[in-house]
Amino acid sequence: MSPVRHFPTQRPLTRTEPGERPPGTWRYSSHLALVLSGGGARGAYHVGVLAGLAERLPGLEFPILAGTSVGAINTAYLAAHPGPLAAAVAGLRAEWSRLTSDDVYRVRPTRLASSLLRWAWHGATRRRRDPAAVRGLADTEPLREFLERCVDLRGIAVNVAYGRLRSVALSATSYTTGRSVTFVQGTGDTPTWERAQRIAVRTPLALDHVMASAALPILFPAVRIGDEFYGDGSVRQMAPLAPALHLGARAVVAIGLATPRAAGPHARAGAYPSAAEAMGLLFHAIFLDALEADAERLERLNRLLAVLPPGAAAPEGLRPVELLLLHPTRDLASLVAGQTRLLPPGVRLMIRALGGHRDAASELLSFLLFHPAHTSRLVEAGYEDVGAQWPLIERFFEKLERAGG
Repeated sequence: MSPVRHFPTQRPLTRTEPGERPPGTWRYSSHLALVLSGGGARGAYHVGVLAGLAERLPGLEFPILAGTSVGAINTAYLAAHPGPLAAAVAGLRAEWSRLTSDDVYRVRPTRLASSLLRWAWHGATRRRRDPAAVRGLADTEPLREFLERCVDLRGIAVNVAYGRLRSVALSATSYTTGRSVTFVQGTGDTPTWERAQRIAVRTPLALDHVMASAALPILFPAVRIGDEFYGDGSVRQMAPLAPALHLGARAVVAIGLATPRAAGPHARAGAYPSAAEAMGLLFHAIFLDALEADAERLERLNRLLAVLPPGAAAPEGLRPVELLLLHPTRDLASLVAGQTRLLPPGVRLMIRALGGHRDAASELLSFLLFHPAHTSRLVEAGYEDVGAQWPLIERFFEKLERAGG
């Protein structure tokens, strides 16, 4: 396991002495949102970025939270934590520091093979009208047990009651309707909405909502909520920023997990792609591409609103929204090279059967490898990227300070 790195103290945003402005006085705070995207084990990168932001911006809080998939797990922890952002991030980092693949999913090759053979037998003999159920290639009960130990979602209502939190949104995909469903909890005036292929439902958030948001189809079993079954929210979430905007955000910090594609490993020329390589590309499309595209749409809308004649009213429901999109400056998939040995034996066997031993399959492994030796490097990468992108971050928050005055 990699040694724990103690991050150095960095200069805060303000150029005043530390005691001149008490923490928690950020103007605009009631309209500032945090959006965390999906990406499996790459979610550890969220923690590093948040650690860097909390350290450099003392008193920073996000009263509007929205997350999907692993972003929903991180979001739920932050929303339920009783302390300020810095303490919540420290706690989240501590949980990630002990999380392994065995705490997230369990693969039993013999049980999986038995289910697949039974499905093939029923299909060939037509002994039953419906196909035999294969409820995911992996069992996620370990993740549920892990979250039960480290997250008390009753804390969300407490934080809302005390004014520390305005609203929180977790998104999942309904297998029943095919729509993106966002489950929201917050103050009494927390809105709901219905758009093409997406809807919001106001409800006290529970562990089932978190598990549903992270239930990647085929790989992880669906989660039943009410009369519907739900899977990973990234599958049908074409507008990842939308929940935060519906909840009233006028400024958004979004942490994406897409990495520079040119830097990643590529399949050998002329070689047919393995199943692991194809799945890695599929995961990338499901988890990572939508946030970048939605950010582009928001920026175009901001530019259109900026050219309206002075005094002209914006179209109904539209308003400019400040956006800070932070994402890795390096290829996160490259950090998984040579780390396959850290996977549980059953998972390692399955990955190898899919062609996961090839270098180009590191994209898939970067989503599945939960181990402190790997995720600690992701946390460190996120923290360092805050320093690398600090001028951009500083300009964003200074602009919010001026607008708030």
